[in-house]
Amino acid sequence: MTRNEQVAATREALLRAAERLFAERGVHAVANRQISEAAGQGNNAAVSYHFGTKADLVRAITHRHAESIERNRQRMLDTEGEFTDLRGWVAFAVRPVTEHLDSLGTPSWYGRFIAQTTGDPALRALTSEASSAASPLMGRLTEGLSRCLPELPAEVQAERAAMTRHLITCMVAERERALADGEPTARTSWRTAADGLIDAITALWQAPTTTDN
Repeated sequence: MTRNEQVAATREALLRAAERLFAERGVHAVANRQISEAAGQGNNAAVSYHFGTKADLVRAITHRHAESIERNRQRMLDTEGEFTDLRGWVAFAVRPVTEHLDSLGTPSWYGRFIAQTTGDPALRALTSEASSAASPLMGRLTEGLSRCLPELPAEVQAERAAMTRHLITCMVAERERALADGEPTARTSWRTAADGLIDAITALWQAPTTTDN
C-alpha cells in the first residue's frame, strides 16, 4: 500500500468510526481519542491530524453523504425530467435520501447522525452549510414546490419546508435504528418507506392554512 493509499484508508476508518459514535452517543459526548480507538488508530491525535477540529470532521461526514444524495437527485432528474406536480417534487426531496440509506446496507448510521446534528443549533448550521455546498439541486426543489402552490404565503412555504426536512430526518433515523436493532418496521423496504413519506408530506403541503387573527 502506498503512502497515499494508507492516508485514504486511515481517513475512511476515522470517518466511519466517528459517524457511528456520533450517531449512537451524540457529537458532544464523543472524544477524538475514542474515535481514534474505534478506528484502530494508536495515535490519539489522528482525528486532528487528518481533519482538524471536530466541526471539520462533522462537515466531512455530512459532505460525503450529501454528494451521494445529490448524485441520486441528478439521476432522478435525468430519468424523469422536470416535475410538474407537487407529488413529483416531494418525491424529489424524499427518494434520493432513502435510496442513499438503502445503498448503505444494515447497519448504517447516517440517518441517526443527521438527527443528532440537526438537534443542536451550532451543529445544524454546520451540516446545513456542508449539505448546501454539495447540493445545488436543492434550489430547484424549493422553486418547484413554490410553483406548485403559488397561493401559499411565503412564510407558510418556509414553515412547511422546515416540517418536511424534520419529517424526513426523523423518520429516516427511526427506520435506520429499528433495522440496526432488528426491530419490526412499518414498511418492508426503503422504497415503500419513501412511499409513505411522500404520501404524508404531499398531504402536509396541501393542508389548509390558518392565518393569524
